Amino acid sequence: MPSVSEITSVEEAAEALAAASARGERVSIGREGGDVVISTTGLDRVLEHEAGDLTAIVEAGVRVRDLNRRLAEYGQMLALDPPGNPTIGACIAANLSGPRRHRYGTARDQVIGVTVVLADGTIANSGGKVVKNVAGYDLGKLFCGSEGRLGLVARAALRLHPTPEAAMTLVVPVESAADAATKAHAIMRAPVAPSALDVLWSGRLAVLFEGGARGVGEQVGIVRSLVGGVTDESVWAEGEERQAASRGRLLFDPGGLAVALGGLAEAVVRVAAGVAYVPAPVADQRDPAEIALAERVRAQFDPAGVLA
Repeated sequence: MPSVSEITSVEEAAEALAAASARGERVSIGREGGDVVISTTGLDRVLEHEAGDLTAIVEAGVRVRDLNRRLAEYGQMLALDPPGNPTIGACIAANLSGPRRHRYGTARDQVIGVTVVLADGTIANSGGKVVKNVAGYDLGKLFCGSEGRLGLVARAALRLHPTPEAAMTLVVPVESAADAATKAHAIMRAPVAPSALDVLWSGRLAVLFEGGARGVGEQVGIVRSLVGGVTDESVWAEGEERQAASRGRLLFDPGGLAVALGGLAEAVVRVAAGVAYVPAPVADQRDPAEIALAERVRAQFDPAGVLA
């Protein structure tokens, strides 16, 4: 059985990694897989919140929904909505996102700075506390999607957004892959700015509008006149459940939505991102050259292969 190291500070994380490295042990972060498992659940503090700048600095163990409950008091939010209630560290490590990716992007787009601990215990900082910052290498974006293989994310500076005044969801029935693609592309060409545009395949297309009450109502009216539909907020809970249960992620050209849907029996499809969450595992779709590059980067950060 692996030993579990419960850390409560950046310094403890550095000590744990340095000690494991010196002993020749393999380390996994937040999950089993190594001789030592480092848990960041004790790194659960909001260190700074600059409401006027729409930024916050938090430790990696802070959970998304818990953070948003605190930010709601100031009329602000972190615009990430992945399934469940993951930690900020998990969001960065897996570059997580949910339906709002359509408008706000993934975790990579919300991170403006990080403090990380490398495999040998070195503590490194990158970025800053302001949205426009060019100080140093952008480790935050590099670590997004690294799955804990480059180091441990201990803290993150995050970009925030105002909480919308109103929200409304339009659910549009679709009869076929071609019908889904036609309606989705009609919405994307319309003079509207949805926060989310998903296909819950098969059968429905869900569109979320957020903003001022008047503007939301007008946009819903425009889209309804184009493709029909009824308002129904409950569709997102189903989409979240299905994304959480998915075991594979397919990438496709957004312009080829009909072709992508035609090959699927069931999926949650993020139209503009070209991502489909499917029930069964899928092969790695990355180019071999990209995989090789990622491995060279990993070897630079962890030449001894400490991180599992």
